[in-house]
Amino acid sequence: MKPLSLRPYLSPPAVRRRVLLSRNYAVQAPGAPTLQVFNRSTKYLQKERAAADTEHSRKVDYLKDEVATRLCERLLDIKRQFPHVLDLGANACNIARILTLPNPDPDPSLPSSPPLSTRISHLTAADSSPTLLHRDASLPFNDLLPITRDTLQDEEYIPYPENHFDAVLSSLSLHWINNLPSLLAQIAHVLKPDAPFLAAIFGGDTLYELRTALQLADLDRRGGVSPHVSPLADVRDVGGLLGKAGFKMLTVDVDDIIVDYPSSFALMQDLQAMGEGNAVLGREMGGMRREVLAASDAIYRELYGNKDGSLPATFRVIYMIGWKEGEGQPEPLPRGSGQINMKDILEGGSIKERG
Repeated sequence: MKPLSLRPYLSPPAVRRRVLLSRNYAVQAPGAPTLQVFNRSTKYLQKERAAADTEHSRKVDYLKDEVATRLCERLLDIKRQFPHVLDLGANACNIARILTLPNPDPDPSLPSSPPLSTRISHLTAADSSPTLLHRDASLPFNDLLPITRDTLQDEEYIPYPENHFDAVLSSLSLHWINNLPSLLAQIAHVLKPDAPFLAAIFGGDTLYELRTALQLADLDRRGGVSPHVSPLADVRDVGGLLGKAGFKMLTVDVDDIIVDYPSSFALMQDLQAMGEGNAVLGREMGGMRREVLAASDAIYRELYGNKDGSLPATFRVIYMIGWKEGEGQPEPLPRGSGQINMKDILEGGSIKERG
């Protein structure tokens, strides 16, 4: 079947009419060009719809709660007080709730180990989805930590003054940002000197099993490939982005979280309920065809299925820590100033100091 050809309607030669034509030009805004990968309006609607079903939205928060817990454990290693903290892309204030829980790593030398929230005087939770942001505003953890909820027009633009926050946290939100270098520079701008930025994003090979199964099913049933899973940042790029934004003493590490699902349909339903559906610009509108879904589930089971019949889904989480430059901050030693030869250590020989 030939594709439908759409051609302009041509009037008969006997009928003459004057046609006024106007031509619109695309103009690049000032500043560096920005590659638009994600439709931010679509992502806003996905989060709003997901949060509208409050109970189901809470049931699928297992992944966001787990990542928020692991991010807060990294904050636990920073022994200082934080008068004012920003949670950027707060979702349903998952970080705030985790901060009020008992200390996951209590100090045995102390008679008591209070939760992390006792180190924070005030938390500002900011997100573009008001329904999701206020979903848990009535839960008890709100009485244990002073929280201000700010609804942003877009997480890509931070409306706070310079040197305003003692720390900025972000959990599972920044992977939907189009201009991540610009946002990181804005985060450094609102941080006080010698203040930390801690974040967790999906990256790398997240959902590679689902991505592969859908691509193979598309090729088999339709003869082509359509993007069903959003592209994600690679861990090798994160350190460079932090450095370009002006952060110092960088730490980047990766953690794989594997969740078993009864089927690929259950996985996709949970992703939709999390507000983590596909938001790539130019994606196909409407749902996927049934034969593609059925084929992808069969391929998923054949390539990656567990012996008990469940399907594993890998979520690769990239954790990043960077510090805004400030006075008295530790500095790395200059190159060539080391006193121990690493070759001796790696080869198992004796340690020799340089003379």
